Amino acid sequence: MREMLAETKVSRDDLVAPIFVRPGAGQRREIRSMPGQFQYSPDLALETVKRLADKGIRAVLLFGVVEEKDLAGSQAWAADGPVQRLTGLIKNTQPEILVMADTCLCEYTSHGHCGPLASAGLAGLQDVDNDAALSLLARTALSQARAGADIVAPSAMMDGQVGAIREALDVEGYQRVCIMSYAVKFASSMYGPFRDAAESKPGCGDRKTYQMDYHAPRQARLEAAADAAEGADILMVKPAATYLDVLADIRRRFDLPIAAYHVSGEYSQIKAAAAAGWLDERAATMEITSAIKRAGADIIITYFAEALADWLG
Repeated sequence: MREMLAETKVSRDDLVAPIFVRPGAGQRREIRSMPGQFQYSPDLALETVKRLADKGIRAVLLFGVVEEKDLAGSQAWAADGPVQRLTGLIKNTQPEILVMADTCLCEYTSHGHCGPLASAGLAGLQDVDNDAALSLLARTALSQARAGADIVAPSAMMDGQVGAIREALDVEGYQRVCIMSYAVKFASSMYGPFRDAAESKPGCGDRKTYQMDYHAPRQARLEAAADAAEGADILMVKPAATYLDVLADIRRRFDLPIAAYHVSGEYSQIKAAAAAGWLDERAATMEITSAIKRAGADIIITYFAEALADWLG
């Protein structure tokens, strides 16, 4: 009867599995701060995608990890970059898998920020050059589309990034490539383990000048509206579990599909507490994922995707 009367049900079709891919072959490096998560070379990442598909997870979000970095982040749009290479492998062997590519520069810049740095101001501090970043993000999205990505996911939080990417994709004939915008992305303490995973910790300062302040949740409506007007096909709220109020508000106000990212810190909290015997990992994960769905998410990006696929069985 509980199953029959349940108002919220999580399905495998709701889930997206993040995958970290690095150059090379035969590499599987565990991420210390994210137990059970790994950096993979493209060949082993492809095996992971196949395993996920066998369990009913048919969508992945790809993040690149590179050793050669520069001020502009030029490896982000390299045709032979790890994300581009894995995308091609997936589409050549499993074309039914939905490939989402994270479109950002922080994993590729030597300074770890999401765009090139501007000249130092009067206070001697450097900030990201928003307008200079737009053409580089568009160039990255184009390289991902050429490799076969179905969805590009700009996460840099640069003003105008969705419009710049949409225009570049359309001009090159990629009108069918969707944009899933990290429209509502807060400057959160919950991203720490991800920066280990993607090797993208800022070398100076932080990202609070272009990510959102969690003290000002109404700003989320403005950011989402701007991205929707620029042509976003999907709006994302990030983090998910600690921002359910914002997620529910965006769901009420917009008719576009809504994605929510259950981020690395939220994942690692559960793993650490479960390892200490303080809570039941399966029960906690199912409860929190259901809360994210209940708040209005159509798409849930989660490091628990494979485990959820097993538990939902």
